[in-house]
Amino acid sequence: MISVHFKLLSLLLVLIKSAPQTDGNSIMPMIDFRYFRCVMKREWTCPDSEINFYLYTPEHPYKQWVDVRHTKKLPAYGWKLSRKNVLIVHGFNGTHSKTPMTFLRDAYLSRKDYNVFMVDWSPLTRFPCYLSALSNTKPFISDFRLAAQCTAQLYSRITQSGALARKITCVGHSLGAHVCGMMSNHLTEKQYKIIGLDPARPLVSMYGSRLFRLGRDDAYFVQVVHSNAGFLGESGQIGHADFCVNGGRLQPGCKGHVMRIARCSHFMSSCYFAAAVRRRIKMIGVPCDSTCPKQGHWSFRYDRKVVKVDEDIPETSRGMYCVRVDHEESCPFD
Repeated sequence: MISVHFKLLSLLLVLIKSAPQTDGNSIMPMIDFRYFRCVMKREWTCPDSEINFYLYTPEHPYKQWVDVRHTKKLPAYGWKLSRKNVLIVHGFNGTHSKTPMTFLRDAYLSRKDYNVFMVDWSPLTRFPCYLSALSNTKPFISDFRLAAQCTAQLYSRITQSGALARKITCVGHSLGAHVCGMMSNHLTEKQYKIIGLDPARPLVSMYGSRLFRLGRDDAYFVQVVHSNAGFLGESGQIGHADFCVNGGRLQPGCKGHVMRIARCSHFMSSCYFAAAVRRRIKMIGVPCDSTCPKQGHWSFRYDRKVVKVDEDIPETSRGMYCVRVDHEESCPFD
């Protein structure tokens, strides 16, 4: 097990050394090598005290802890069967209460027709524990797979409470997108819809198996938004319908050293999508070739229709779509 961790750590160092430096700012201070202080789960049972779920509803827009063993109590918290349900999963070093996850939460609440579940697995993904979160690349129990299994348990309990699978969407950013994808491995029927916001790339692309990574087989409809493709986010087409925003690599308004620009661009997928859900901005996807990120001239296609990017895009949409967002979208992140 330790040898696997050293291999992963060595790969991370290669990525760090190969990253360009700007304005004399090094990204080395961002790396904390106290890696083995990270939480490494030795059990694989759900529910788990380090994976928590919080319910928000239009009537109760504040966090209410959900005990998956007693989901019959959901209506007392404001959960309504008539509404759609969204499960929002944060990524590495995130929490349910950090921006831009809170932007996504508030965007769905603003629609008034969603029960919003926030998935918090932050104790297992704290900086610098990215390698720990990815430890399922060998056959021992991982934090990452546990997060997917426990979230799948919540999903199952919601359906047992009467919700239709068609009315449940898992929205995940970065590693959270892969958590959404892995949930279907723990369900008797795969999910209906997943929205992946710049699914994580570092180490995943080299060490992650097909079962580990979000793919179009994980749900009947998988929608992906790319904003830092090829660096912190996965590149190329992943889902049934992928949206390559502003070329897919760097986003307007992101400034600072190279890693901060990348992180800002990575988080912009969540901020853009939250704004689209709120219907505050209009994002139009134009059919284009399947590459993302894109270099130079973009090759557009005319055999498919343009689509509006939000949570209600036509589920018959297929292929890669190019999206231009010209204005700078405020996207604070920690």
